[in-house]
Amino acid sequence: MTDSASSPQLITWQTLGRAALQALLDEAGAPLHLEDCDLEGGDFSRLDLRGCHFTRCAIMEASFAGAALGDTHWSSCRGRQADFKAADVTDSVFEKCDLNNTNWRRAKLGASSFTHCKLTGAHLEDAATLGLTFADTLLIGAFLQGMSFRKCLLQGLDFSDADLVGADFREAVFIGGSLRNANLQDCRFDGTDLREVDLGGLKLIDARPFRGATISSAQAAMLLHELGLTVLD
Repeated sequence: MTDSASSPQLITWQTLGRAALQALLDEAGAPLHLEDCDLEGGDFSRLDLRGCHFTRCAIMEASFAGAALGDTHWSSCRGRQADFKAADVTDSVFEKCDLNNTNWRRAKLGASSFTHCKLTGAHLEDAATLGLTFADTLLIGAFLQGMSFRKCLLQGLDFSDADLVGADFREAVFIGGSLRNANLQDCRFDGTDLREVDLGGLKLIDARPFRGATISSAQAAMLLHELGLTVLD
């Protein structure tokens, strides 16, 4: 393939398997822009797709395991249960994509971004995430053990029921979002601003990881309510 900075060649409304996609890449000699294409269930593992754009594509249950996906752009794609295991997705952009129950184990996600995406139940264990950002994204029930969000601005992120064991939130600022019923064992919240996040389901006995964090008076009252105490003005 040529330099990924080349302008992608537009391919629309095609159903593509591995061989057909590889043939298009070989013919173009440059990244592709796939628009309204159907890749559902296809095996695209280990393909070189650097610089490609995917717009409104169906990638449900497709495999991109071990693929070269650096500098790709994904917009409004439907990707339930797609497999990105061990793929290099560095410097990529995901916008308004349904990526529920996807697999990102051991993927390289450095400097990538997810905005207005659905990642419910997604697995990101052991992913390389330096510089990874999320905004206005559902991470309900996602597996995010050990991930670092240190000093990040976390806007509109729903971590409800997520597995966040060992995650680092030090000095992060939450703008809205939720940690309701998340597994926060061994998390770090030193210097974190939690005043706008939903802490529902948190019991005072679970509050030890929040030492050094900032919460609102309403959140404090909620925690005291768990002890049977009522806060009066």
